[in-house]
Amino acid sequence: MHLTKQAIANLDNRYRAHLINSLSGFKSANLIGTQDCHNQTNLAIVSSVFHLGAHPPLVGMIIRPHSVPRHTLENILSTGCYTINQVNKDIYHQAHQTSARYDKEESEFDATGLETQYLNDFLAPFVANSRLKYAVTLKEHHHLAINGTELIIGEITDVHLDENCLAEDGFIDIEAIDTVAVSGLDSYHVTERLARLAYAKK
Repeated sequence: MHLTKQAIANLDNRYRAHLINSLSGFKSANLIGTQDCHNQTNLAIVSSVFHLGAHPPLVGMIIRPHSVPRHTLENILSTGCYTINQVNKDIYHQAHQTSARYDKEESEFDATGLETQYLNDFLAPFVANSRLKYAVTLKEHHHLAINGTELIIGEITDVHLDENCLAEDGFIDIEAIDTVAVSGLDSYHVTERLARLAYAKK
């Protein structure tokens, strides 16, 4: 089967969204915790979180165009901080529900039954039900003219995780804490590690 550029452009919008979102394979499922200057909390599932560097520890994510209210983006830009909380198999149903369009005055924490947690005096809320989560401070924000999306770059300041998933060499075994992956827009998966390979040398 061959889909040309024109064929892709002619697809039904929802069909095309499923198709293109599935092309990149498994992605991480993360809940972004924020609150505004009036302490109104917000929680949103994001599958576009990616590693940018280890020293300093930087993480990036893409947020959809700000053509409609984006409470997560607005809160990050106004407070400069947010949390990233990995989704595990005990909470993926609730995590998915955070993608619904709630009013700003209605917290996704309350709507889904996920519990807020505040750690080390960090302003933004964590998800108590997450087993791997970290505090992030905003470092850069870039509007991407090519499609109107927003690139957020932050520095990781604090990491909270279950001790049993941390190896002696610093490797985090995310399978040990039942972390799930997402593919496409709505398909959630558990994974099975094949192996850890030695550092590749010529």
